[in-house]
Amino acid sequence: MNKVFIIDGDKFSNFKGFCKEFSDIVLSGKYDWHGSLDAFNDILFGSFGDIEDEEQYTIIWRNSAKSKIDLGYSETIAKLNEKLNNCHQSNVEEVIQEIKDAKMNKGPTIFDWIEETILDNENVTLILE
Repeated sequence: MNKVFIIDGDKFSNFKGFCKEFSDIVLSGKYDWHGSLDAFNDILFGSFGDIEDEEQYTIIWRNSAKSKIDLGYSETIAKLNEKLNNCHQSNVEEVIQEIKDAKMNKGPTIFDWIEETILDNENVTLILE
């Protein structure tokens, strides 16, 4: 039987809170993930917290409908503005367009980014409740 980690959307209301919940639950408090999606992908693959390299495991995301709202366009715009302040000059126009789209409720949200990253990892099963 594979490991099961339960993330509860009632325990956070923003991306920073999700990062803490994920670190506490999936990484067993052994590491702090600070929000980089590249690092998130690496973490999901294994060798962090209690997850062995390429180990099969399940993440159950309770109250995911609440999280979808909490990690929606408003939070996405905040994250994209942060990205804009730190990105290379060659990426500025692309990030500005992403912000414009998010302000019009178009394009992926932080919730979508997280979900897609999890689903792209073959060793992880995601269950949204």
